[in-house]
Amino acid sequence: MSDLDIYSQSLGQGQSLVLLHGWGVNSGVWDSLITELSAKYRVTVIDLPGFGRSHKAMLKEYTLNSVSKAIAHLIPPDSILLGWSLGGLIANNIALERLASISALVTVASSPKFVSGDQWRGIQPDILQMFQQQLQADFLKTLERFIAIQAMGSASAALDIRSLVKAIGQHPIPAKEALIAGLSLLETVDLRSQLSQIKVPVLCAYGKLDTLVPKKSHSTIKNLYSNSEMYVFEQASHAPFISHPQEFISMLSRFIGSLSSLGNSDEE
Repeated sequence: MSDLDIYSQSLGQGQSLVLLHGWGVNSGVWDSLITELSAKYRVTVIDLPGFGRSHKAMLKEYTLNSVSKAIAHLIPPDSILLGWSLGGLIANNIALERLASISALVTVASSPKFVSGDQWRGIQPDILQMFQQQLQADFLKTLERFIAIQAMGSASAALDIRSLVKAIGQHPIPAKEALIAGLSLLETVDLRSQLSQIKVPVLCAYGKLDTLVPKKSHSTIKNLYSNSEMYVFEQASHAPFISHPQEFISMLSRFIGSLSSLGNSDEE
């Protein structure tokens, strides 16, 4: 998969931190955090196949495994792998399949199963099906609607939407095929039974006001891991790093610092 023209960029020095974006957007969503994070860590951002500056890097089969394998070689050894929303699903799969050497995992507003059903709380199936249908007619307008939903509930929703649109708008629009395939992953993937196999430390971060990964699912998801902790942004929705960047960086710094302390205690 390494021959695909997949975009990645690394900045800074120190502990390797890799950031994976969510559906419909690109690595531009991390722009407001990069300066501060790269002052502490070696930060790598990746545009998933079909998105942003990887918009021409389309896979013959767009599956969770094929996407994971396509980007795994861009993850430096012993990285902390952070995935937001769909990116969290991909990060989980990379950890499960051991496609890259990671020292810890951070999922942000993500779920091992995004669709609700059988007493599992998530997105209503008809909503994702509606987006699938609308993508065929007007995928740009559908993308705008989905971005709006991601900020819904946040006190700073209007500002969050503008920030997301501005951040991703400076890069190429995603390939329609990637949008359709990405929605299919959100609709069909279920990793719940496998998460206990992930042995590295995990941080699950959520927005309390998130409508895509509702608050009643947060503890349930966190408990599926064998070694995890949870952080909830009380006033955030689906994009806490946009609405609460300083709180997000503080949360991440504390978690990474705790990993260093754990490593030192193990050596002793």
